Amino acid sequence: MQRFSISLMGALLAISLVTGSAEAGQAKVATTRTERCANLSRQVDEALESHAASTQVTAAKALQRRGNRFCANKKQAQGIRVLANALNLLGVTPVDPDAVPKTDLHSKEKKP
Repeated sequence: MQRFSISLMGALLAISLVTGSAEAGQAKVATTRTERCANLSRQVDEALESHAASTQVTAAKALQRRGNRFCANKKQAQGIRVLANALNLLGVTPVDPDAVPKTDLHSKEKKP
């Protein structure tokens, strides 16, 4: 009986290792909210540099500070929204690193 349980445990361990490694190879690690906060704040910095002449720079900077405070105080969802609003105020679309780019299937199927 003990030999059977050891064999069974070994088999289960092998199956879990194979399954785990297959899933790890295919799974894409999603960006955490903290990383998303940092990415958006960096995007706001870049947008402020490229849109320095905009009349909305002061308001966008205020939103960035507010968003960064939310992110630092463990309120990342609110911070993400505020940082995205700062980008929108400058006319910039926030870039989401987890978003899968949409492709138009019909444009690839061109007939000769």
